[in-house]
Amino acid sequence: MTSHLLVSRARHLADDLLAPHAEQVDQEGVPASHIEAIKQSDLLGVSAPMAYGGSAAPGAVARETAEILAGACCSTWFVQTQHHTPVLTLTKSELPVRERLLGPLARGELMSGVAYAHLRAYPRIPVRVTRERGGWRFDGTVPWYTGWGLNDVMLLAGVTDADEALFAFTEAREQQGLRPSAPMRLAALTASRTVSLELDGLWLPEDAVALRAPYAEWAKTDRPKPTNASPAVFGVAEAALALLDEDTSGPIRARLDDVREQAYALAEHPVPHEHLEERLSLRTQAYEVLMAATTAAVVAGGGRSLSLTNRAQRLAREALFLLVQGQTAESRRAHLKALADRP
Repeated sequence: MTSHLLVSRARHLADDLLAPHAEQVDQEGVPASHIEAIKQSDLLGVSAPMAYGGSAAPGAVARETAEILAGACCSTWFVQTQHHTPVLTLTKSELPVRERLLGPLARGELMSGVAYAHLRAYPRIPVRVTRERGGWRFDGTVPWYTGWGLNDVMLLAGVTDADEALFAFTEAREQQGLRPSAPMRLAALTASRTVSLELDGLWLPEDAVALRAPYAEWAKTDRPKPTNASPAVFGVAEAALALLDEDTSGPIRARLDDVREQAYALAEHPVPHEHLEERLSLRTQAYEVLMAATTAAVVAGGGRSLSLTNRAQRLAREALFLLVQGQTAESRRAHLKALADRP
């Protein structure tokens, strides 16, 4: 644990706003007031450069604040966590859009969603990008987009005819060439306002582009990301353990602490492409502890756990969501193998 100011702000936000309303949010949706509180907390700029109004905080701070937010209200965490990929993308970009958007995003004046996970379906191409009128035309379907109606802008990705991954910003609203579905009804995190997006000739100018690189080059940098254990897994597990007595929670917490320590040590490793098998193994072990913690919370709550307003039941559903959040074919195979090999 750290004593960083942003960690303190995350704890106050979690204790005073997110956790007390989490069951209501789970049933009714993430309110705009929650997002406004996140914007004002400086947490959206946790990893952004200080020159643009961010905090440039260490990775340990970003992970701990994510744990805190996810454990308090996973739906709110999931909406705001989309924002950090656009910030990181702009931080590394040398294109003009960096100067236009990085400051507002780092300072929390704007919040961004992201629509790029479908790139991992390659060689299938759900979203095709083609040259048109000095800019770029997007056609296809984005299967998942989180935070519709809450985000100000989105970072949208597709694959060009030259097999490039291209990322560009646009306003997060219905517009010519972009049409959202109705909000999805999900077993967990329906509150996150997730939709699919139909793209039919959405045109974006050249100066909206934040990243353009050969797909193979982009995929190489993306591959390590979903191999690491998510801080949200540890945050939801901690929330579940808080509902148990010490005799039950103690042994599970010891396992949780051990897996977290190993996973976070690898997250700090200077070469992200190394130890991928070990990273995947620890990701799977984190899931095992998460399921033990949330299952124990449901068992301890008895019949009350079946109520939709019950905290243990909400955490158990959030755990199911986290099992597949950020999943790739590689992480799926590793997880299924671990389950099949279990004695």
